[in-house]
Amino acid sequence: MLANFNENLEKYARLIVETGVSVKKDHTVVLQINVDQAPLARLITKEAYQSGAAEVIVQWTDDVIQKEFLSHAANDRLEQIPQYKIDQTDDWVAKGASRISVVSSDPEAFAGIDSDRVATFQAASGKALMNLRKATQANKVSWTVVAAAGKQWAAKVFPDLPEEEQVDALWDQIFKTTRVYEEDPILAWEKHDETLAQKAAELNKEQFSALHYTAPGTDIIIGLPKNHLWEGAGSYNARGEKFMANMPTEEVFTAPDYRRINGYISSTKPLSYAGTTISGMTFTFKDGKVIDFSAEQGQDVLAKLLDTDEGARSLGEVALVPDPSPISQSGIIFYNTLFDENASNHLALGAAYAFSVEGGTEMTDEELAEAGLNRSQTHVDFMVGSDKMNIDGIREDGSTVPVFRNGNWA
Repeated sequence: MLANFNENLEKYARLIVETGVSVKKDHTVVLQINVDQAPLARLITKEAYQSGAAEVIVQWTDDVIQKEFLSHAANDRLEQIPQYKIDQTDDWVAKGASRISVVSSDPEAFAGIDSDRVATFQAASGKALMNLRKATQANKVSWTVVAAAGKQWAAKVFPDLPEEEQVDALWDQIFKTTRVYEEDPILAWEKHDETLAQKAAELNKEQFSALHYTAPGTDIIIGLPKNHLWEGAGSYNARGEKFMANMPTEEVFTAPDYRRINGYISSTKPLSYAGTTISGMTFTFKDGKVIDFSAEQGQDVLAKLLDTDEGARSLGEVALVPDPSPISQSGIIFYNTLFDENASNHLALGAAYAFSVEGGTEMTDEELAEAGLNRSQTHVDFMVGSDKMNIDGIREDGSTVPVFRNGNWA
């Protein structure tokens, strides 16, 4: 076991509660976590109540049981989400519940399952739980995504280590990248947030009309909406409370104008999606839509993702991450978007976050679309950055400004 593991796990739980979702008196907290991570779940629950939470609702997940469901459940059970589940998530939204999602799954937990069945369930879930997704993407509530070291995930990341060392190695990386080893992780995150906020402020001042990406296998111009907003690590919910949507995070991000995307782009890291690994992706865009695509692995799953709805064939996020970031320099492929997206510039297929344009959180879906923000029931990040990527900002007058050179801020 890692030295001082229990002490560091307690620090991690406190960081998640205080910095991740900023739990205050009378808050409702929803914790979604795998059954294998019960020790962390208990610590998070304890910390949340000590911070004044009115209730902590724990939603347990189990990859083995979910695989059985996706493999064998009757078709109508895949297609129809029970009303009680919709009512439950609507109740969370009504209470302004803070959501903590702990990811620890095997990246290939659902490999081998008929991709049609997985896609059917994903589409049904996305449609049924749209109210929760909208509240999250508009920052109406606090939410954070963090990680825990699952056995199968650790084996995928560290296949060359002895089995008994794999989970410890993954916990070590989680603690490093979330600053748990710092004497005061909460203070360390405050400083990190300030650094990213400064970079976002510089980009907001520029208000580029578009970004031009070039790299091996990539030459694409991505338009940006008028009055778009770049954000760093920290966000604010409808109550004015600060939270960190992702820990770790190294990105600054905004929404593209989904109508003005032209060119081609290649992925640079594998994507774990719906329990399957997709790698070697290429996309060609014309007037904001994917008109051609391919994948060296997981082509059928990617095709189902793009067919989720009309918005799944355009982009909802552009995020900038310098290649010298700590996660990138570790040289580790985590097969988990939470980590791999923070080692690389990335984009997202699907919905844009409403807060990525001025006044967006109060706009209707129609108004957001009119402003250039993509609407969809899905949002899936994929990694495109490398130390060979250059990005230029294009101003309204057509002049250009170097933003990235060789994978780093210019």
